[in-house]
Amino acid sequence: MITIVDYGLGNLGSIKNMFKYLGIESEIESDVNKIKNASKLLLPGVGAFDAAMEKINQNGLKEILDEKALKEQIPILGICLGMQLLTNSSEEGSLSGLGWISAKTLSFKNNINKEYRVPHMGWNIVEKSNESKLSEDFEDFDEVRFYFVHSYFVKVEEEKNSMLKTHYGLEFDSAIQKDNIYGAQFHPEKSHKFGMKLFENFARI
Repeated sequence: MITIVDYGLGNLGSIKNMFKYLGIESEIESDVNKIKNASKLLLPGVGAFDAAMEKINQNGLKEILDEKALKEQIPILGICLGMQLLTNSSEEGSLSGLGWISAKTLSFKNNINKEYRVPHMGWNIVEKSNESKLSEDFEDFDEVRFYFVHSYFVKVEEEKNSMLKTHYGLEFDSAIQKDNIYGAQFHPEKSHKFGMKLFENFARI
């Protein structure tokens, strides 16, 4: 069972619908006591970094997430803003992130030429930077593409924590990992067969 954390920001219905289509059991949960009992977590997110962290810092949710990620070490996947929350900080806000993976979330506008539109929106190719259970069997495709919508990108401090890379005016880490913790900047639930493969891989971890 994959527990999709409902903290008030995220495209929860579409994620659950894709899991249902794939025959993977999932639940959307906001009750912190039930999240305590989860065996696998998905941390979604759409919106602003600080707004998301404020919600997570409320009602003891951060403490529970830290417990699940760092002590119990259950599999956790953050997607879109959910991946950015795994990092130490973001140029979008002033609050600290969860800090589970040593990385920073940076602004495209401050780092790429003006010829590139921000947000980075649409399909783009990803390439493996390190092997991961989350990207198993990607080589079955001629190329792997995911659907992106984001104005901020992640850069890991240690290359071993990079899983996938993408180019958009610069090279950034489009998926990251550390032990039981995984992050994907793109939207698997909008990425057809590629997103299905990633979700299937996560379900098997």
